[in-house]
Amino acid sequence: MGVKGAAITLPRTTPAVIFHSSDDLRLEDVPLPEPDDGELVIRIRACGLCPGEAMTWYMERKAPITLGHEPVGEIVYAGAGVSEFAIGDRVFVHHHAPCNNCRACRRGDHVHCTTWRQSRLVPGGIARFAVVPKEIVRGDTLRIPGEVSDDAATFVEPLACVVKSVRRAGLRRGDRVLIIGLGVMGLLHVLAAKRLGAETVLGTDRLESRLHAAKGLGADAAIDASHESLVDAVRVRTEGRGADIVIVGPGSVEAIDLGFRATAPGGTIIIFTPVPPDQTWSMPVHEAFFNEVRVVPSYSAGPPETREALRWLAEGFPVESLITHRLPMAQAIDGYRLVTEAEALKVVVHP
Repeated sequence: MGVKGAAITLPRTTPAVIFHSSDDLRLEDVPLPEPDDGELVIRIRACGLCPGEAMTWYMERKAPITLGHEPVGEIVYAGAGVSEFAIGDRVFVHHHAPCNNCRACRRGDHVHCTTWRQSRLVPGGIARFAVVPKEIVRGDTLRIPGEVSDDAATFVEPLACVVKSVRRAGLRRGDRVLIIGLGVMGLLHVLAAKRLGAETVLGTDRLESRLHAAKGLGADAAIDASHESLVDAVRVRTEGRGADIVIVGPGSVEAIDLGFRATAPGGTIIIFTPVPPDQTWSMPVHEAFFNEVRVVPSYSAGPPETREALRWLAEGFPVESLITHRLPMAQAIDGYRLVTEAEALKVVVHP
């Protein structure tokens, strides 16, 4: 038995990939709640695996949890009161959405909205079906234009995080930019910096394949941090000053400290990934003060950034070349291993 919708009879359960621990992922049938008024049910067409899902400490404190928060879905059921979407629409669904009314939202701090923190897609993105709560339907569900493929649309959420990052950095035409870590998020930063008119885009990593990928996407230099001093290499390429904008991708104190030392006077360092809660960074306050270096965290994204990201994708922002693996849901656990072991740039699962 199921709930009768306008397109299909909805199932009571759905297969999904559940994270119990880093070495215990399971493909399970989980309950699919009956949708309420104002809610949607989507059939997941594609969903990306985020490198953040490879942070064991971050995932295990949430476990058990369904993998995947970069979904593209097709609407198969629309509850009473839904007027802006129709059966058959392809949509991006953010895994969190704000109320757009509270003080945090009015300030543009959407990720600090109570509704944003509490809302979530049920059960998640690596599933065959999912229920979209009314808060997300209202707050951050977007119809995908025909020129954007399913695979490209899985980048709306990660690209939105990059859009927010470069906005918080104040990146502008003529800046010299350093990106530490050239996984998929680092490479998206390379593309974003080029799009926004950076004068020089430098990238660094320890994996030759990622250094090669950065050069292929337009980085002016790809610095192998395992063979040369990053700070020295950056200064050589910036007339001794350092980078105006430094994006620190790896979630480590060592990477943050390295990024700080490579930042030019008057520059900005973006902390793009958290470190475990028991780790702290001893900020060199004396240097930060006299060099006026801004230290800016950038966490997730909200509706302004998802809309901007979708606009970039519709204009042809070249993300599909970053996809290294396209897998059915039966192989999603293998895809997770590829991400955690840095054997993949981007894995897209097709449930």
